[in-house]
Amino acid sequence: MKVIKGIAVSPGIAIADAIVLDSGEIRIPRRRITEAIVREEQDKVRSAFASAVLELRNFQNSPDVHEKNVRDIFASHKAFLKDRVLRKRINERVRNELVTAEYAISSVMRELAEYFSSLKDVYIRQRASDIYSLERRVLKYLIDAVQQDIQTVSKDTVIVAHDLTPSQTVSLNREFVKGFATDVGGRTSHTAIVARALGIPAVVALEHITDFAEPGVTVIIDGNRGYAIVDPDEKTLLEYRGLAKDMKRLKKQFAALKDKEAVTRDGVKITILGNIELPDEAELVLKNGGEGIGLYRTEFLYLKDGREPSVQDQLRAYKEVSRIMGSRPVVIRTMDLGADKVVLGGEEFTHEHNPVLGFKSIRFCLENMDMFKNQLRAILLASGCGTISVMIPMVTNLYEVRQTKMLLRDVMEDLAEEGISYNSDIKFGAMIETPSAAIMSDRLCRNVDFVSIGTNDLIQYTLAVDRANERVATLYNPGDPAVLRLLRLSVDNVLAAGCGLSVCGEMASDPEFIFFLLGIGVRTLSIAPAMIPEIKKVILSVSIEECRRLAEEARDMCFPAQVSNHFRAAAMKILPETY
Repeated sequence: MKVIKGIAVSPGIAIADAIVLDSGEIRIPRRRITEAIVREEQDKVRSAFASAVLELRNFQNSPDVHEKNVRDIFASHKAFLKDRVLRKRINERVRNELVTAEYAISSVMRELAEYFSSLKDVYIRQRASDIYSLERRVLKYLIDAVQQDIQTVSKDTVIVAHDLTPSQTVSLNREFVKGFATDVGGRTSHTAIVARALGIPAVVALEHITDFAEPGVTVIIDGNRGYAIVDPDEKTLLEYRGLAKDMKRLKKQFAALKDKEAVTRDGVKITILGNIELPDEAELVLKNGGEGIGLYRTEFLYLKDGREPSVQDQLRAYKEVSRIMGSRPVVIRTMDLGADKVVLGGEEFTHEHNPVLGFKSIRFCLENMDMFKNQLRAILLASGCGTISVMIPMVTNLYEVRQTKMLLRDVMEDLAEEGISYNSDIKFGAMIETPSAAIMSDRLCRNVDFVSIGTNDLIQYTLAVDRANERVATLYNPGDPAVLRLLRLSVDNVLAAGCGLSVCGEMASDPEFIFFLLGIGVRTLSIAPAMIPEIKKVILSVSIEECRRLAEEARDMCFPAQVSNHFRAAAMKILPETY
């Protein structure tokens, strides 16, 4: 049994067998064997190589493979795996070091790949990636789960990975994935956001869990306390099965609130909307008692297939969300793409040393106007089907807002000339997620119908912390006094201008910071669907007067720990079961 401490990012208990992903790599732990089974392990080596060679022969002879160069690649890979010297080295390692077949294969092939990588000849260096690929091809015949497609998972599973990319999470079979555990990440990493949206437990920043967890081993994820337990003993399993039952009971209590209006004890109505990435998540928002969509992250339409979706593809997705929501509001955020997120059409974005501060979001959109106008066209075409608004991400100056509004007008004129109907009064909004937008929020409000404060990036940029960098992830803190001041400034400016306002970042899903947000005047929250009942419970249990008092008391605090402890104490009184 191995217990690893990380950062709890989505509450709950998950107990299931693991699928281990590691950026496309396989990590095989060194396991010793007895001399008595050396021959058995060597037979496994022979069988795995024979199966891989047969698979390559079938590919090579397939009627679907017409190109000679492709057949030649299969032939060279087949010849490599049939090399007697390679097999001899692997079998010697099994016999001399008394290790498993899979470890011997992996270690010998990786040593060879690393040697190739060190050579000066460019062609030979590039062959190193072929060896890694062949390693995976052979090992899959020894470890059934090692290359299991996460899209076709058909039983309850815990995903263990170095990290999860947006494109991986789009491909998940969400019915069976019960939890996430990753080496890296923070409270606002993509893994954390997806886990909260799905309502499944997750722990990140576990550092080396991919070294300890093997495919198929039982893993417990404690999303309340931030632990991952690999290969638990029977006593630990029994304890956590009991905790899982308690959490299930608590979820039922929260679910009973889904049809109640979110009204504070002193009668103030709070609107709770949902954040979604894919159209089918809109059902989750309604199921959990949400009143609409406050943030539809459309970039996942692009990430799903690694290409630009057509106008019709987008229109179908937007119409489906609108159909599910009926007359409820749907805020569509334009694509938040960049070098940190996506590959389109098989071409990678130019490498950037710091993509978080680079060519992304609205900057990318305004440099790729045809793609951007296609998206705006799809949004306008869908606008007649419901209460749809459009919002742009990562605004840093008014030029970006005005330029986008000009493009929107251009697309409207095109549709009018074509005789196609759309909602000419569609609401236009911008996100406040950079310090510059927050500081200029009084002017920004004069140019938009509404704003939504994205606390994830606002915290990141205010504190100069890359939230995807595990070395500084601990510095990312929503309770930092500088963050609270910037939030208060933004809310004051937006409310004074009479502009629409919501908060759609992870702070809005955090029971501890609901007190602060309500206390400074926020009345609309857009959160992960699975968190709606829990946040509703907090709202029903507090008064605005109490929230104002707590927010005011935090004004003079100088340290993040003071702020966090201050609001945590208030949350513990309402939700003691979750602490």
